[in-house]
Order: sequence, then C-alpha cells, then structure tokens
Amino acid sequence: MGKFRFHQYAWGLLAYTVAVIVGGAFVRASRSGDGCGQHWPSCQGELIPDASQLKTIVEFGHRFSTAVFGLLVLALVIWAFRGWAKDHRVRVVSVGVLAFTVVEAWIGRHLVLSQLVGQDQSMQRAIWMSVHLLNTFLLLGAITLAAWWGSGGKSLRFRGQGTMVWALFLCLAATLALGVSGAITALGDTLFPAASLNEGLRQDFSPSASFLQSVRPYHPLIACSVGLLVLLVAALAMQLRPSDDVRRHGRFVIMVFVAQMGAGLLNLAMLAPIWMQLIHLALADLFWVAQLLLTVSALAEGVPQIELSTLGPRADRGVGKAAWKEYVALTKPRVISLLLFTALTAMPVAARNNGGAAPSFLLYLAVAIGLYMAAGAANAINMVLERDLDLAMGRTADRPTVTEAIPARAALRFAFALMVGSFILLWGAANLLCAMLALAGLAFYVVIYTLLLKRRTWANIVIGGAAGAFPPLVGWAAVTNDLSPLAWVLFGIIFLWTPVHFWALAILIKDDYARAGVPMLPVVQGERATVVQIAYYAVLTAAISAAPLMLQGRDGHAVVGWFYIAAAILLNGMLLFRSMKLYQQPDRPLARSLFKYSMVYLALLFLAMAVDGTRGL
Repeated sequence: MGKFRFHQYAWGLLAYTVAVIVGGAFVRASRSGDGCGQHWPSCQGELIPDASQLKTIVEFGHRFSTAVFGLLVLALVIWAFRGWAKDHRVRVVSVGVLAFTVVEAWIGRHLVLSQLVGQDQSMQRAIWMSVHLLNTFLLLGAITLAAWWGSGGKSLRFRGQGTMVWALFLCLAATLALGVSGAITALGDTLFPAASLNEGLRQDFSPSASFLQSVRPYHPLIACSVGLLVLLVAALAMQLRPSDDVRRHGRFVIMVFVAQMGAGLLNLAMLAPIWMQLIHLALADLFWVAQLLLTVSALAEGVPQIELSTLGPRADRGVGKAAWKEYVALTKPRVISLLLFTALTAMPVAARNNGGAAPSFLLYLAVAIGLYMAAGAANAINMVLERDLDLAMGRTADRPTVTEAIPARAALRFAFALMVGSFILLWGAANLLCAMLALAGLAFYVVIYTLLLKRRTWANIVIGGAAGAFPPLVGWAAVTNDLSPLAWVLFGIIFLWTPVHFWALAILIKDDYARAGVPMLPVVQGERATVVQIAYYAVLTAAISAAPLMLQGRDGHAVVGWFYIAAAILLNGMLLFRSMKLYQQPDRPLARSLFKYSMVYLALLFLAMAVDGTRGL
C-alpha cells in the first residue's frame, strides 16, 4: 500500500511545487522580494511580521509556502527509504529532490541577504535568477522522476539507443537555456515596463539599453527555435519508439508546446501583465515535465526501436559499404539545388528593398552551406521514415537507407549533425531569425508533410509544400534580420507553385505511388482532377507573382521594375499555356514538359527579381 500511495503523493507534490514556483514569480513580478527586508529566514526580524504592508504579506506568504514544501519533501524522502530497497532509483531521485530543495533555499537566502530583489537591476541579479531557474527545473525533474518510477516506470537503457538518446537530451538542454532566457526576460519586463509594444522595442534596441532590455527581443526567437526542435524530436520519438507511454507523453509535449506558444504571443501583445507572466511560467514548467516524461518513456527498457528493423532480402545489398557518395545521396542534392537558388536570389532583393549594401560573399556562402545542411537533414530523416515506401517505388528502391548501405541509425546521426551544424552556422554568420527559419522549414517538412499528411491525404503537397517555401525567408532574414511583406510574397509564390510542379511529376510516377499506397492526387482522384488542380494553381501562381507591383521598399520606390514585369509576363504566359495544354490533353509527355518547365519558371522568376535594378515606376 505504501508504494501504491507514494506515486500519488509524489504527483501531488509536483503540483504543489509548480504552485510554489508560480508564487515566487508573483513575488518577483510584484516587486515584493524585499518585503521582509534584509532578513532570512525571519521576516522583518520577526517570526510573524507586521502585516501592514502588502509586499510584506506577499513575501511572507511565499516563505511560508516554501517552508511547507520543505516538510513535504522530508516526508517524500522518508517514505522512499521506507518503501524501497537500498540503491533503488526511487531512493536516489528522492535524495536528489532533497538536495535541490536545500540549494533552492540557499539561493533564496542569498538573493535576500545580497539585496538582489525589488528594484535591483544588476547583472549579478540576472545571473542568480538564471541559477535559480536552473535549480528549480532540476528540482521539478527529480520530483517527476520520483513520481514516474514510484508508479512503476521502467528503468532506463542508454546503450543501443542511437540518436534518440542525445536528441532527447539536446531538447532538455535547449529547454534549460530557454528557461534562462525566459527568467532574464521576465526580470526585464518587471524592471523596465513599456506603455506599448513599439515603445518596448525602442527601449530594447536603444544603444543605452541595459543588458536586461537587450536580451528581451531574443527570447521569442529562442522559444520558437527550441519549440521547433522539441516538436521535431517528439514526433520522431512517437514514430521510432512506438509505445503507449511514448505516444501519450509525445502528445502531451505537443499540446503544452502549442499552449505555451499561444501564451507567449498573448504575453507579448499584452505587455506581460503579472497574471499572464504566471500562466506563461506554469506552462513552461509543464513543458519541462512533459519532456522529461517523454524522455524516460522513450528510453525505457523494452520499448521497440523501429530504426533497427530491416526491410527484407532486398535491403542487404550494400550493408557496410557506405561511402561519401551515399551520404551525399541522403541529402537529395538535386532537389535542394532549386531551393538554394531561391534563397540566394532573395538576398539581393532583400538588400535592395531594405536600402542597404549588397550582401557579402561570405554571407552568401554561409547561407548556401547552412541551408543545404538544414534541407539535407530534412531529406535524410525523410528517407529513414519512408524506407517502406521507397522500397515499394521503383525510382527510390536504390536509396542508401533502403539498401542499408547506410543503416537508419547512422542516417539519423548524420541528419541531426547536419541540423545542429546548420543552426549554429546560420546563427553565427547571419542571425537567430535566419537559423530559426531554416529549422522551421526542416520541422515542417518532417512533421507536417512526412509524418502527418503524406500517407493520409491527397492534399499533402498543398499544405506540406510550404516546407519548400521557407528558403527565400531564410535568405531574406540573413540580410535584413526581419521579414517584410515582399519576403512573404516570395514564400507565397513557391507555396502556390509547388502543386503545379509536384502534381505534374505525380502524373508521371502515378503507378509508383499507387504501388506504395501513397494517396497522391492522380492516384485517388485521377488525372483529370489533377490537371484541373494544376491549372487552378497555375493561375494562382501567376496572380501572386504580380503582387510585388503593389509593394514599395523602405526608400519609397517600387520593389520591382520593368525587367521583372516583362520577365513575369513571359514566364507566366508560358506557365499558363503549358498548364492549359495539359488540361486539354492529360498525357504524360505534356506532364513531363510542364514539370521540367516549372523548374525553369521558378528559377528565372527569382533571377529576374534579383537582377532587376529599376526604380520609380
């Protein structure tokens, strides 16, 4: 009975811990940290202080709740030692809970006695707030593990887990970094409130801004980057470690991620009112707990590992013979080349639209390499997840993940190395927004297109094709560190062009898709419905390619000139002509002709905009 009740007690302690943490945030946000003066553990030098000041009540209330928490932790440790044998993992993590609790109390004492509370704006306070946050997360983690193992959770196995181990721990480390940036941002919101969002941005980017202000603009981008990483890894864990616990906790991670992003946007739009800060922090704690549960369930003994499975007798021809050519093939270089071209041609357009100097050669090179790495990582992960489909399709049956010239586990290691390298390179050479957008394209392709849509609906390419529209955003952000309306027009051109391009190809390889069971449009609705959709999207593509005519750059001039207009008229005229011709006569030679032309169309349209230097239409 003791063991049965223990896990219920531990889960309850976890809930109480989150409540205490939120209470501590209220102390900081209400500037009540000095409510007990420079006294600890007493308040104003007394056991029960005078309650005439509100901030004294707030600070004393928080101290009382933490004292109760300390007693509850002692009860947890005693229970663990009475209920489990020596060296059992429940005992070990319970001792960890006690240790982190002691450190937490010591940090609180240090903040009070060093007067790093109230209105203090020092760097020292920011550092100690960050340390406080890290210890708080570790405390939450220890209680979560005590509850998980106390309820019968299996022991962990790290050996033989491949990429999944360090991918999950990378997410945990990234979330800790995100928590630090959040703690500093919250402190900045408390000490430097703004009357409006624009005023806050002016404060943050002012040359005289303090460290606490200058960090604030980075937190949303860090949050998006970490969230995308966690979303990607959670989706892969659910696919590659298919157990009920992994699926449940993976869904929990995704649900909290969506809620946290919504709360973050509201917090930003509403200028971080105290109540919204508290909700945001509570969700951050849940996000951390959800990731820990996903990690321990994915690495538990006995969980199946899909990437270790083989594909049968056809999949043994190249085992152990991987060379650099196979690893290059994992990245699908021919597919990436056009994506890179749209990113690189977007860069001079961005510079001209922004009224700045032309991008340097080194920036072009960094964007080309970084984006290639991100897209290559997405393609490599795609090959691992679609080995069964590739085996069934004639044109993909010789891919290195199918022949196992590169085992799936090695392909995943390669993909994650490319992903991390891409993010570091693009952030270092360009900016965080650029790196985040490349990661967003990768996550969208893997999670939305490959895992959610491709095997389920013929609209897979309509929605999932957005992944291929991220490159011009990456190139644009690398130059300007923002995204203007014209950048989103470039995104829209590729987004609407993709169905024309891909469905023309799908007509050519319809039999392959049918054999693999992929519900591409020509398979499920026939070629007539496909050519109708191709014609429809060709018209939409031509329409959005005219949108730049209505936009102006920051210098007040038109963003495109007569050269682009002439090129767009010719290119769109040919696109519409070929699409309508295919509509009138749906056959494979015309589909092949449209497919090849669509690549030329996109390349020349972006090139025309890049070289167009005309002004003042």
